[in-house]
Amino acid sequence: MLLRADLLYYSLFNFFAMIIQHLSLALLTCLATMQPLHEATNAPEKWVITKGCTLRVNGSTNMNKFSCSIQDYTNPDTLTIQRSCSKNAAVSLSGSIGLPVADFNCLSNVMTNDLRKTLKVKEHPRLTITFVSLKQYPAPGLRQEATCGTVNIELAGVSKTFQINYHISRDEQQVIHLTGNQQIKFTDFNLTPPRKLGGMIRANDLLDVEFNLYLKIAYN
Repeated sequence: MLLRADLLYYSLFNFFAMIIQHLSLALLTCLATMQPLHEATNAPEKWVITKGCTLRVNGSTNMNKFSCSIQDYTNPDTLTIQRSCSKNAAVSLSGSIGLPVADFNCLSNVMTNDLRKTLKVKEHPRLTITFVSLKQYPAPGLRQEATCGTVNIELAGVSKTFQINYHISRDEQQVIHLTGNQQIKFTDFNLTPPRKLGGMIRANDLLDVEFNLYLKIAYN
């Protein structure tokens, strides 16, 4: 009887030891594949806007075409990027740039003054672009990528959301080049396209907007 009891206890001991061994291996495997909480892809990232950024608005009248731009935007604004752990997942953005409407230059005093007046520069002196999302985080290489994202544009006191087409790349100094373009209309912002000479010269409603941003990652 004692021999049988000893054999039973021995068998049970081996059985539980084997279970514990398998559970330990499974736990170690799980821990090894888990992503650390402090990994950089989970932490917010800062992109600082550097000098040389531009905004260009291209339009037309019933007589000719015009182009107006804001050159060398220099405010050191910052965008905050929240990356997802999932590969190729959308990137959440926060931050904005506020462009002085009075800085628009159309290379013609008449056209420049007309545009500023149409955009209500005295009541609303800034055109604000707020960044909401980016389809994907830019690849670390130098190759240019086409992507898209969401922005809010506030102009003359009216805010509209747009899907923007981007080209994004990095240079050898790891400066991120972000070029966005989007068609908008004066009437999107409750604005009347400017007219001159009793309506003989009329600006068309459609505008092509292009902005170029240069951003540097701020490392803590």
